[in-house]
Amino acid sequence: HEVDRIVCHLLGQFAGGANDQSARGRCFEVADIGRVLALGALGTMRATMDVDFLVHRDDLEALHQVLMACGYQRVAHGENVSQYGHTDPSWGGLDILHAFRTPSLKMLERAQPTPIFGGRFTVKVAQPEDVIGLKIQSMANNPKRRARELADIERLVELCGDRLDWQRVQEFFEVF
Repeated sequence: HEVDRIVCHLLGQFAGGANDQSARGRCFEVADIGRVLALGALGTMRATMDVDFLVHRDDLEALHQVLMACGYQRVAHGENVSQYGHTDPSWGGLDILHAFRTPSLKMLERAQPTPIFGGRFTVKVAQPEDVIGLKIQSMANNPKRRARELADIERLVELCGDRLDWQRVQEFFEVF
């Protein structure tokens, strides 16, 4: 599967020993926030197909260097998000959300290490409530995404509904 190949390659670049702080071996403060990896790791397929990561602001420059070395080019960069495209379009794009405000930093803190690809890698995956919250934000920011984001939310509720912290989910609805 093409997405699996891409993600495995990127994870191989992101992962590294705790003592190796070089750009290619740096352990980043990263959490997949629920698009490709998180929904799969949480046990459901998804309707949206982008790859998004939440990355601590202090790690953005080192991550940028790794992505550039992997053939990605930054196509947009703002206070809250950076977008990357690859020189080979089959690699797809990446959205890197910048974690520096209290809610996003708390999402990073709550993210749980989760084995993926048969245990080959372990990634921190955002909690289902946080994934839902980001999908609510996505719908608020771009109403054209509503149907796809709602489909992902419905899948998460079906899978995790009895374990969800509904108060946290409600807080996202109140904000957006």
